[in-house]
Amino acid sequence: MAKLQILHYPDPRLRTIAKPVSVFGDEIERIVADMFETMYGAPGIGLAATQVNIAKRILVTDTSRDGSDPRCFINPQIVETRGIEQMEEGCLSVPDVFENVERAEWIRVQAFDQHGTAFELELDGLLAVCVQHEIDHLDGKLFVDHLSSLKRSRIRRKFEKAQKQAL
Repeated sequence: MAKLQILHYPDPRLRTIAKPVSVFGDEIERIVADMFETMYGAPGIGLAATQVNIAKRILVTDTSRDGSDPRCFINPQIVETRGIEQMEEGCLSVPDVFENVERAEWIRVQAFDQHGTAFELELDGLLAVCVQHEIDHLDGKLFVDHLSSLKRSRIRRKFEKAQKQAL
């Protein structure tokens, strides 16, 4: 396993729209294992492949406090939603920024695991929010896109300034 580099906002590669996985096997299993290692090491509760510059529709999550609930979703599709809730979100690609975002409070998602086995789950609470957040990444969206243009501009300026200072 290898820890992968997480891209940071406003890196344009975060806007990449991921391609569906069509072949399962050792490569996909290695990517998933590397993504889990990266997510846990960050530490975070979710990671999309596009955040580590892999343009495949793969996301991993673990919303438990003790790392006991690792989940992998490949080619995830939300097929049903209910309700709306607002929850504070953060992102490994937008470090140290936390804002309230509205999302569906309940979702039904279809996906494949890292071995190519199809499944369907009904999710609510933090896990539902996390999966929606990570699917956004696979579609080239960030949680800051759900914020007002003023908040988004402030966050962008903060990160651009930090990048210039790092050079």
